[in-house]
Amino acid sequence: MTSYLDLLRACGRESWVMEEWGAGPVVSELELQALWFAGQLGREFVTLSGESVKVVQFGHWNHAAGPDFLHAVVEIGGETCCGTIELDHRASDWEAHGHAQNESFNRVVLHVVFEEGGPCVFTRTSEHREIPRVVVAAHVLEDALDRPRLKVARAHPGRCCSSMGSMTDGDVERLLLEAAKHRMRRKARWRMKTVEAQSKDEWLWQALATTMGYRPNRLAMTLLAQRLPIRLLLDRPEQAEALLFGVAGFLSAEIYDQAEGDSREYLRGLWESWWRLRADYELIPERQIPWRLAGIRPVNHPQRRLACLAGVVRQWAAFRRACQHVQDVESFLLGLGHPYWNWHFTLTSQTSARRMVLVGKQRVREFVVNHLLPLRLAADDQTAWRHFMKIPAPVLSEKVDVASCRLWGNHPQKTAYLKKAWQHQALLQIYQDFCLQDISDCQQCPFPEQLGQWREGAP
Repeated sequence: MTSYLDLLRACGRESWVMEEWGAGPVVSELELQALWFAGQLGREFVTLSGESVKVVQFGHWNHAAGPDFLHAVVEIGGETCCGTIELDHRASDWEAHGHAQNESFNRVVLHVVFEEGGPCVFTRTSEHREIPRVVVAAHVLEDALDRPRLKVARAHPGRCCSSMGSMTDGDVERLLLEAAKHRMRRKARWRMKTVEAQSKDEWLWQALATTMGYRPNRLAMTLLAQRLPIRLLLDRPEQAEALLFGVAGFLSAEIYDQAEGDSREYLRGLWESWWRLRADYELIPERQIPWRLAGIRPVNHPQRRLACLAGVVRQWAAFRRACQHVQDVESFLLGLGHPYWNWHFTLTSQTSARRMVLVGKQRVREFVVNHLLPLRLAADDQTAWRHFMKIPAPVLSEKVDVASCRLWGNHPQKTAYLKKAWQHQALLQIYQDFCLQDISDCQQCPFPEQLGQWREGAP
């Protein structure tokens, strides 16, 4: 056994004790739409009647009522079709949601679903035209979601403790290094899908926005970046900040009424641009960005992160160049400033007594590790690997803490494997692939036994 992938295959996941998925994990329609638009669900399919389908252009997000994506281009059976695309959880949702009687759905060229409804379910327009339908396979969705079966695992020493304790330092480091490599390859694969579906610039823009969302608002920031693609903002650089805050839903009368002094002055400037753009870009209620603001530290409020994105738009060419070198992108992002947001937590907060940075080192490192380095690491770029191995560990997350507890318990050896970012990435992968996949609470997890095979297969 020479790779982490070999270890996963040897564990034979189909033999694990798993909870029943039923119809699969509950995923919001917004999340499905975001995955689709990013190309994570693929672009080549086969309709129920056996015709080949290739999505040539994924189109644009619809801000108003009607189909989800406008101005899409799809090849169906070799014929190019231009129109709109609609995504639904189930094939039967077409009728249940009233699309068949709604004339605004008459230009739909592709109906994408995640659960087939059987031979009696049809997708037809009000003009009685049948619309080609494709079903996204469950395994494709699961891979794109990258969501394990359990959300958390109990923090206690696992059965693998004794196996890990008996391994040499060299074997442990080799295991962790292989797990980190596996994780980086997966990230690189996701990157390539989005680049193919959109472009390198759009991938970079979405990656930055996702990073700025932290864990609670990653989806929200991704949705915002997809609705306001960088190519659109670069055509309107002077209006980019107003567009970001307006589409995000932060330019409301209520927020203006709560603001005072320089906050009102700043908001007034944004409104000067937004009122001219509002009719074309404001989202209807059911398409609004799903922000999660409860429990967010003021310094990490999404409004401050939008200011960071606006600053990047203004210097996009310089940002792209900086992303070629880790040190340059760190200097670029850490150097971002804003006359209002360096002194405010939110649009309604008082002026801070001290100046605040827009982006901290922790956020920059996450952007580098999760988005900029994976492709180079997957290509075995030795310069990238040398840099990756030196990046200090981030603040200890709950997941990494639980993973280290399960692998080593209270053994002092574990502190040696919590010092670097690559070690945290490795532990996150092991935790996700084993601790969060097995519902027997360690009792029937195959990982401990396979560690013996790993040692025997060491070179």
